[in-house]
Amino acid sequence: MSLIKEAALSVGFDACGIAKAEFLTEDAAFLKQWLADGNHADMLYLERNFEKRVDPALLVPGCKSVVVVLMNYFSEQLQDITAPQIAKYAYSSIDYHQVLKSKLKELELKIIEIYGSECVSQNHQHLFVDSAPVLERCWAHRAGLGWIGKNKQLIHPGLGSYTFIGVLMLNIEVEYDLPTSDRCGNCSHCIDSCPTKALNNNILDARKCISYLTIENKNEISEEFHNQLSNCAFGCDICADVCPWNKKWAKQNSHDGLNPYSKDDDLNFLKWKFEKWSDLSKERFDVIFKNSAIKRAGFIKFKQNIEILKMTNKLN
Repeated sequence: MSLIKEAALSVGFDACGIAKAEFLTEDAAFLKQWLADGNHADMLYLERNFEKRVDPALLVPGCKSVVVVLMNYFSEQLQDITAPQIAKYAYSSIDYHQVLKSKLKELELKIIEIYGSECVSQNHQHLFVDSAPVLERCWAHRAGLGWIGKNKQLIHPGLGSYTFIGVLMLNIEVEYDLPTSDRCGNCSHCIDSCPTKALNNNILDARKCISYLTIENKNEISEEFHNQLSNCAFGCDICADVCPWNKKWAKQNSHDGLNPYSKDDDLNFLKWKFEKWSDLSKERFDVIFKNSAIKRAGFIKFKQNIEILKMTNKLN
C-alpha cells in the first residue's frame, strides 16, 4: 500500500485510490451530450466551466495526480417509514462538506510531510468536496475505487454506494491505480424501482429525479410527480436501497461527524412522526438544521414538499 493510501486511512477515510491527471475524453463527450439533451434540468451551473470539469490541468495548473478518497455515511438507524423521508446523506447534524474537507486537510498535511509543500498548488484550490467543477465519480472510477452503476452512483465493491467522495489534486507523479470493471451485469433493480423513471438507457434525467425535484428544483414540484414521490421530502435513496451491492456491503459508518442527531428525541428527526414534520416552523428549521445539508433546500421549498406529501397521503 502506498504512503498516500496509508495516510488516507489513518486520518479516517474508508478507501483511497489515485489516478493519473489527464483529459477525460470519453466523459467529456458523454457530459456534452447529456447537457445538450437538457438532462441537467435547470442546474445551469453544470454548464459552466465545462473544460475545467474534464481537464484537471485547467482547474489546477501543474496537476499530475488525482487522489480520491471515500467516506462511508450509511446509517443503520432509519426513520419511521410513514414519516417524510430524508436521504441518508443528510442524516447528520453537520454538513458532510465540513467533515470531509477537515479530513482532506489532515491528509494534505501528511502528504506534505512526505513529499514537501511543492506537491500541492499554492495558488489554486486543490481540495474538492462536491462544490467545484470536478467529476468526482469519474475520478473515483479511474482511481480503482469502483464503477459507475446503472443508478449513476459510484459503487465500491466493499462499501456499496453510500459513500462521500473527496478529491485532492497533487503536482507530483506517484503510483496509479487501474479502473474497476463494471459489475452490475444484467441487474436492473435501480432502473425498475425508480418511481419517476428517471433512469433509462444509461442516462439519469434530472428533470424526473426525485432528488432533483425535492432539492435543486427551485419551483414547486409539478403535479404529474406528486403521486410518485414515495414519501420523499429531501432527496431519494430508492435506487441505492434496492442495489444488491448495498444490501450485501452497506454497513454502519464509524464517523461521529456523519452520524444522526443526538439522543434527544426533539432533535433526532429520525424519530419524528409525520405530524412533527408538518408542524415544523421556520424558526425551528433554522435552529435544528443550521449546520445540516437539509438547509440547501431552504425552508419554503422543504415545507412545500411536506405539504405535497401530506396531500397525496390523504388522497391515497
